[in-house]
Amino acid sequence: MSVKLKTKEEIGYMREAGRILKACHTEIEKKLAPGVTTKEIDEFVETFLAKKGATPEQKGYRGYPYATCASVNDIVCHGFPNEKLLQSGDVVTIDMVVNKDGWLADSAWTYPIGKIDSKTNRFLRRTEKAMFTGIAEAVSGNTVGDIGNAIERTVKMWRYGIVKPLVGHGIGQLMHEQPDVFPYGQKGTGIKLVEGMVITVEPVLTMGRTGAVYWEDDGWTVRSADGSIGAQYEHTVAITRDGPVLLTS
Repeated sequence: MSVKLKTKEEIGYMREAGRILKACHTEIEKKLAPGVTTKEIDEFVETFLAKKGATPEQKGYRGYPYATCASVNDIVCHGFPNEKLLQSGDVVTIDMVVNKDGWLADSAWTYPIGKIDSKTNRFLRRTEKAMFTGIAEAVSGNTVGDIGNAIERTVKMWRYGIVKPLVGHGIGQLMHEQPDVFPYGQKGTGIKLVEGMVITVEPVLTMGRTGAVYWEDDGWTVRSADGSIGAQYEHTVAITRDGPVLLTS
């Protein structure tokens, strides 16, 4: 499959989807607290997007039943929203894709619930930093390997695990387009980045060093193999002549 380049106008449509997504995350952050459920957050997202004339692209994708992925603690990705009460000390990643007039934006964020310990808080901040380290390499003329290498070198310094099966991707009118954007790799390798590409940069890390994971029987929920906490931060990024532009910020 070839890479689909976007015009400035098309990137503008994606920016509008990203603006809605960012606004939704801002409201989610206000609502997340001990005693709230991820099912309540999922229902809020459905209502919020409908009011904005947008839809949750994940819902129905390969049979996925919810508007969001809600991943708590050692669930590192693709968790199902549920009725379990969030507790102080938990962390939860809310990941969603917004469709506005046929154009998409994708963003995930990991939120602390109540008071978390300093070690976990440091892990979240470093995972976010790893994402931005990768985004800084999303420059025309670089390669996807440059993004992955920057993330991998940063994470190795902190001795966290990279969940290697979970990768970023191109995005546009489809949720997953070419190229794959790995959170690891060698400089100068892989597809070259050019103006008009739109990708997601989304490292998923574990506090445990291996990054090993397993899939539960539902076929979606991904847990860390060692039971350690996971975190994910993700932006949709346009490659432009002026450098990387965040469409979800």
